[in-house]
Amino acid sequence: MSDALTLTSLPLFPLGTVLYPGGLLPLQIFEVRYLDMIGKYHKAGAPFGVVSLTEGAEVQRPGDSGPNGDGFAHEAFSSVGTLASITEFSVPQPGLMVIRCLGIQRFEISRREKLKHGLWIADVTRLDDDQSVKIPEDLQSTATALAKLIQSLQARDLPAGQMPMLPPYQLDDCGWVANRWCELLPIPTALKQRLMMLDNPLLRLELVGDILERTGISF
Repeated sequence: MSDALTLTSLPLFPLGTVLYPGGLLPLQIFEVRYLDMIGKYHKAGAPFGVVSLTEGAEVQRPGDSGPNGDGFAHEAFSSVGTLASITEFSVPQPGLMVIRCLGIQRFEISRREKLKHGLWIADVTRLDDDQSVKIPEDLQSTATALAKLIQSLQARDLPAGQMPMLPPYQLDDCGWVANRWCELLPIPTALKQRLMMLDNPLLRLELVGDILERTGISF
């Protein structure tokens, strides 16, 4: 298998959310198991992996005890995640990093390991990017509604750092529109994960369209 498609010992960040390719993720880092990793990966310009928790909590608190007596509570997470690139980085005080990440590409875990200080690493295979698929006429309302939402946010003169999505706004692409709605909609994390894992961007947008119709957002 090509080295370009695989990454070994990729550090993982299990979170109670789902990162989509092209999506933005702000994080505050204060756990010891992540501070050193994030500092090194920011300096190297290397990505790390974001995976969605299926069991356990994002933050390991003092007194947590794992099933193996390693001092860390049990964590389980999805086998498909997204590579994240650090786009903004600051250290407002010792022991606290504030970062903003961009989702790059989906991956699938082939092997995972928890290190003694609680950091997960994994060998992963990169998954193909969404194919570019033009939005069909019967789903055009999903793009129209998203365009109106973007316009309403721009009308508020929000700083670029507070916008929930980055330009260019690909409002004619099934995958881009579906992904942005999946990030914005208040749907269960497990459903967001299932939608992210779909290989067919048209099917993902069709399902998003159904959700929008039920919620009365699409028009």
